[in-house]
Amino acid sequence: MMATAATCAFFPAANPPPDSGAKSSGNLGGSLPGSIDTRGLNVKKPSFGSLQAKANAQAPPKVNGTKVGVMDGFKNDDDVISSHHPRTFINQLPDWSMLLAAITTIFLAAEKQWMMLDWKPKRPDMLADPFGLGKIVQDGFVFRQNFSIRSYEIGADRTASIETMMNHLQETALNHVKSAGLMHGGFGSTPEMSKRNLIWVVTKMQVVVDRYPTWGDVVQVDTWVAASGKNGMRRDWLLRDSNTGDILMRASSQWVMMNKETRRLSKIPDEARAEIEGYFVDSPPVIDEDSRKLPKLDETTADYTRTGLTPRWSDLDVNQHVNNVKYIGWILESAPMQILEGCELAAMTLEYRRECRRDSVLQSLTSVLDKEVGDFTDFENVECQHVLRLENGGEVVKGRTEWRPKLVNGIGTLGGFDFA
Repeated sequence: MMATAATCAFFPAANPPPDSGAKSSGNLGGSLPGSIDTRGLNVKKPSFGSLQAKANAQAPPKVNGTKVGVMDGFKNDDDVISSHHPRTFINQLPDWSMLLAAITTIFLAAEKQWMMLDWKPKRPDMLADPFGLGKIVQDGFVFRQNFSIRSYEIGADRTASIETMMNHLQETALNHVKSAGLMHGGFGSTPEMSKRNLIWVVTKMQVVVDRYPTWGDVVQVDTWVAASGKNGMRRDWLLRDSNTGDILMRASSQWVMMNKETRRLSKIPDEARAEIEGYFVDSPPVIDEDSRKLPKLDETTADYTRTGLTPRWSDLDVNQHVNNVKYIGWILESAPMQILEGCELAAMTLEYRRECRRDSVLQSLTSVLDKEVGDFTDFENVECQHVLRLENGGEVVKGRTEWRPKLVNGIGTLGGFDFA
């Protein structure tokens, strides 16, 4: 019987015509019933002893004398057949709504990908260089790159630190060489320089800061190179607010070549000069050269001293010497706290004397010029002298810094001018 029921589940038996009024009956333990419901299950007609229970196909069942309607899931064959729509050509077509939905999804995805490739700015304040890769402008002589000031690049004053801005200068310098197709092997070295184990080293850096950007600001950095004497190169930078065009900082630097193996300075080979002189700009530096001689500074003449400074592994660059931006942080280590809290760095001149290696131990010395140490509240400008040297006395960097009072709640003095 179970086999018969399973077979009927897949191959239902034909139902009697609706108007036949056929009646089915069965005895207890007798033959198989003559009707099968719409689920393919055998429906037994109840019987009690020798009495037969007659079932009227059209009459609804009763429970305790009350008529009960037939649930949708248990409708008889007549109801199921009558509820189906007649088979037509339209009914046999596929469901076009599913196909249209799939096509719409594909087109929306393609449109989204196309919009992602559309790099043109939709607003004037958006970056024209969305990926910060930079580009060559002004007939191929100037390299331009945009930077967004990140939250981890600002200091206690809620403005970008001087180290952050100096790192942007170094980044654009290297990207300039790379974009020009001159980078080969070394850190900014050209192909001819790499053949001779030559690298660039900075000897002097001058910086003037008009205003520090804040978190979320976008700065535009322009850089270019020029000749400096017979065996040197000058690189200048100009930092602007990308939205207003206001100048934020100017910087000018002097560079020479050094042999990577012997660590000695070298003349510029003619082959290397031929590679780079086509990119030289005939223009004056963005900052007038500060030719004032930096006086000698030691423990007896310094007002503040910080000792025991050692490079970390992360302070080294690919040429295995300390990155020149790190020197700035070390110099400011010995600056008095009154200046760091009440003033901001306005200008800086650095002279690099020798390189610092991983095993070096340094001292930072600072002297405040023409001011009484410990009282800077009434001064419009403060000037300091700095020396970063090895423990054995060898000078690594000599520098001069100029400071101006910070603006407090938008009110204060800046460079001798009152702001309210």
